[in-house]
Amino acid sequence: MTKVLIIGAAGRMGQALVRCVGRDPEIDLIAAVEEGNSPAIGKDAGVLAGIETTGVLVGSSLAENIDDVDVLIDFTLHRAVPAHVAAAAERGKAMVIGTTGFTTEEKAAVAAAAKQVPIVLAPNMSLGINMLLPIIQKASSVLGLDYDVEIVETHHKFKKDAPSGTALRLGEKVAEGRGQTFKNVMVPGRDGITGERPRGEIGIHALRMSDVIGEHVVSFAREGERIEFTHKATSRDAFAMGSMHAAKWLSGKESGLYDMQDVLGV
Repeated sequence: MTKVLIIGAAGRMGQALVRCVGRDPEIDLIAAVEEGNSPAIGKDAGVLAGIETTGVLVGSSLAENIDDVDVLIDFTLHRAVPAHVAAAAERGKAMVIGTTGFTTEEKAAVAAAAKQVPIVLAPNMSLGINMLLPIIQKASSVLGLDYDVEIVETHHKFKKDAPSGTALRLGEKVAEGRGQTFKNVMVPGRDGITGERPRGEIGIHALRMSDVIGEHVVSFAREGERIEFTHKATSRDAFAMGSMHAAKWLSGKESGLYDMQDVLGV
């Protein structure tokens, strides 16, 4: 049995994690925490998530709830993660992190903690997206620079960062397949008189609307044809169940920074 603590349990993703814990007989929800000023403090995590009571009350202190757990699951804001990984490293706890939008300094904090404990960090925890990533890389390798590539992602209007971490990861896989350096060929949207599209460019576009959970389309096109790879998440449960999969996989792993490709063995 893998014992987990959910950080940010009252958030949209936190509630999905709480709901999905009960679907996996090998996962046990031991603790849940929120920011100290949250109205969720002291309430049952299950009730907040719209399910039956779990007996786990939402706490305000990570340090006071961390001792009896195996894995911390974190989908909170990027600026909060460095403190969380520091606490995990200090107490020797593994982590699953699905947060995106990290600064260089925040990424460095995660990498430093991973020298002491095992951490799975991925911009998208769904099994579908993570099976798609190697397919995209292979397609890019085969099709080469003769095909124009555009990536379009759509998310709900409350998402803080753009482009999505998943779109950027897909773009990285396209670049890897073509032997390119992604940051040198990425174009995030277009504006003004852009001129003719350069060969090898990777365009990324972010749409924000309503309650869309997450959609990603990677298009390869040249004269006469277009190939599209599409992933649509219709529920946050896809990310939550992937997180549970990662939490179980971490059992017994050595310290290090892993991603969902490692978890799935692809």
